[in-house]
Amino acid sequence: MRIWRPLTLNLAIGLAIFLGGCANLGYYAQAVDGHLDIRHRTRPISEIIADPGTGEALKRSLTTVARLREFAIRELELPDNQSFTTYADIGRPYAIWNVSAAPELSLELEKWCFVAAGCVSYRGFFSKIEAERFAEGLRTKGYDVTVGGVRAYSTLGWFKEPILNTFLGYSDIELAQLIFHELAHQVVYVRDDSTFNESFATAVELEGIGRWLNDNGTDEQQAAFEAAQKRKAVSAEIMLEYRKRLEALFASTLSNAEKRTAKAGIFAELREKLSGLQTTKTGPGNYDRWLAQHLNNAYLASISTYTRLVPAFQALLARDEGNLGKFYETVKEISHLPESERTSLLQAEWRGQATADSVP
Repeated sequence: MRIWRPLTLNLAIGLAIFLGGCANLGYYAQAVDGHLDIRHRTRPISEIIADPGTGEALKRSLTTVARLREFAIRELELPDNQSFTTYADIGRPYAIWNVSAAPELSLELEKWCFVAAGCVSYRGFFSKIEAERFAEGLRTKGYDVTVGGVRAYSTLGWFKEPILNTFLGYSDIELAQLIFHELAHQVVYVRDDSTFNESFATAVELEGIGRWLNDNGTDEQQAAFEAAQKRKAVSAEIMLEYRKRLEALFASTLSNAEKRTAKAGIFAELREKLSGLQTTKTGPGNYDRWLAQHLNNAYLASISTYTRLVPAFQALLARDEGNLGKFYETVKEISHLPESERTSLLQAEWRGQATADSVP
């Protein structure tokens, strides 16, 4: 029988409240257990770096983490708390596995609701087996489903966020993106609006990387990052085009059988286009197999959650002349508006900036 000390019990209760709401007891029990398991594995980064037994690769990575965290606080005005001051090796490649789902003939993601976080368009599991089991249940109900491993998860500052082994083994730039993104969630978070939250964090992440590279990056790193962003931009443009085609199809008066046939054709075209955008990390065969497995309504809708409003937030930051403190205050003010109003305001800002940029 497990006996928890009061502090650990309080942590479990707090996390259960954070994850509870519409989730069933079994779901947030696994979330509490998963979080506590990670917490019990953590050690202070400063202690690990000072330990003579620490391997050089880990020591270098954690030293970089410390530098990135300091940069995020000093230059990006992100929260100065205990986040990313500890490290845990959890013995697996991902912290959690997120499950997203959309109806067969819709790009509207299903949502799951929690007390503190509100409603979000995914459900996270600390076990891949549990995630796949939940996903299979949705598939049997006719949903398009995607399951994706995630290197980090955020408690929005409720608890100390550790650096995990899942962060390491990537480039310094990718590590910086992850840290800046997760810390941004602690600045502004809007209940029931995943697109607002993720787009804001992505905008902060991209701004942070630009500033980090200007201060610390090499020409090679700058070129690699710019090339990667161009590839992502091309990919996003293609997926937006096909998303619009699917939305028009699903809204049409065709029969469901006709829609299914047309949907299959649209996704076949999209796979063919995207398979030509091979990255340096994925060979042609592997990439084609990955697309065949993941590309569906849920995946297409999930991608837009992270990118749809990024240009609007970037336009806001430009209007605030790159002053991040002022930008955060502006975003906080917007976050208090009803969803339709804040989305309209952001889109208007985006269109205004695009018009200004087009004027010679």
